[in-house]
Order: sequence, then C-alpha cells, then structure tokens
Amino acid sequence: MTDRSEQAEGQRDETQTERLDRNTVELLNELRVAGAGVQVMFAFLLVVPFNQGWKKVDGFEQAVYFATLLVVALGAFLLLAPPIHHRLLFRHGEKPFLVEVGNYMAIAGMCCVGLGFIGILVLVSDVAVGGAAPAIVGILSAAVLSGLWFAIPLVRRDRE
Repeated sequence: MTDRSEQAEGQRDETQTERLDRNTVELLNELRVAGAGVQVMFAFLLVVPFNQGWKKVDGFEQAVYFATLLVVALGAFLLLAPPIHHRLLFRHGEKPFLVEVGNYMAIAGMCCVGLGFIGILVLVSDVAVGGAAPAIVGILSAAVLSGLWFAIPLVRRDRE
C-alpha cells in the first residue's frame, strides 16, 4: 500500500481481522450488485437465438453473438466464484486469500461483463443499422467503458 492508503486504513479503529471482515463484506456486496446485471445480460443472450429474426442473421452476427455469450458466461463464472470460495472455506482462516483472490476475480469478471456489453451493442447495432455502425459503436463503447471503469480510478490512484 502507498503511504496515503496506509494512512486512510490507519485512521480506522479496527484490527486486521476486522479489516478483513469489512473487506469481505464489501466485496460480497459488490458481487451481489454485479450478479444482477450479469443475470439480465445472460437472460437476454439466451433468448436471442429463439426469436424469429434470428434466422436472418449472418455469419458475423452469429460469431459476435457466440463470443458475447461465452464472455458473459465467463464473467458469471468469475463473479460467482468468490462467494462459493467463501462458503467452501468458511471458518478455515482463509479471509486474506478470499479477499485477495476475490478482488482479482471480481475485476476479471467485470471486464468480461464489459466486453459482453460491447458485444451486445455491436450485435444490436449491426442488426438494427448495419454498415459502419457496429465498428463505431464497438469502438466508442469500448472507449467509454475503459474511461469510466479504468482510466478514472487508475488516474486517481496514481495521484496518491
């Protein structure tokens, strides 16, 4: 940790065990929120091929759909892993492991969710508009997502 983050953590009147407990609760709450979004995305993706219009999609759209389905499924697996780890390792003194690995899985899972959103936007823009729209929408949505999810917090973190 940097000096600033150590100072911020040091301002709390909590033991290392209490800090791990708090971090675990915060992580699990964040995963709970993300899980709802993944469920909606996955439900949308599962319904798409059964719609009447699916018969009209071309090879590009099928490839984008399938890649998006897989990346959202991977995101769901990653976001569901930390709570399962927590249940399996409950009362085994593994909180440091759970917080560290859960953090990495949450970040990776959210990256997959972000890619899933981009894939859905590319797919819908190709079906609805066609032409250059999927490329433009894909690039713009990737830029917005990268800025909001990564650039802002990483720049802030570097300013510490």
